[in-house]
Amino acid sequence: MKSEDIFERDKSGEQISLEDPGYHKIRDVINEAQKITAELNNSYHDAEEIRKLFSRLTGIEVDGTFDLLPPFYTDFGKNIRVGRNVFINHACTFMDRGGITIEDDVLIGPKVNLITINHPLDPAKRRSTISTPIVIKKNAWIGVGAMVMPGVTIGENSIVSAGAVVTKDVPPNTVVAGVPAKIIKTIDLT
Repeated sequence: MKSEDIFERDKSGEQISLEDPGYHKIRDVINEAQKITAELNNSYHDAEEIRKLFSRLTGIEVDGTFDLLPPFYTDFGKNIRVGRNVFINHACTFMDRGGITIEDDVLIGPKVNLITINHPLDPAKRRSTISTPIVIKKNAWIGVGAMVMPGVTIGENSIVSAGAVVTKDVPPNTVVAGVPAKIIKTIDLT
């Protein structure tokens, strides 16, 4: 049976139209995220205040080891999950309606974009959205200005080079670079 909950439908990858009768619920969360990010970005906050604001944004308390340098941008916020010892540098954008999971010990460079939303190819349906999750595994490092596209998993210990556009899963222990990103090196852990 198909779920009637628009949040479940959205996160499961169902195409969601702006005309959907439940879309106002998504709009309400977007509006709340805009208020919280405005508060986060428009005045100075110490590390503890940043963690409290980020926890409010996601609806889940983040670990005391979480570190974020504002400004930070998101369109939704409620589908972001971060592990322990995660560092997010300034001016990152997380479009998280499809879900963004960041495991322990991940480094995210400045101006990184994690995008879980796409639009249908059909011009008549283009104002609809399709969401698919991004997962960043333990010890990964996402370099400055990299863009990770919907549905991508970044493998454990992997590095996404600065400016890369990642459109496919990145295997563990690899370095990817370029547009679109390709494997350029394997990380030897011996």
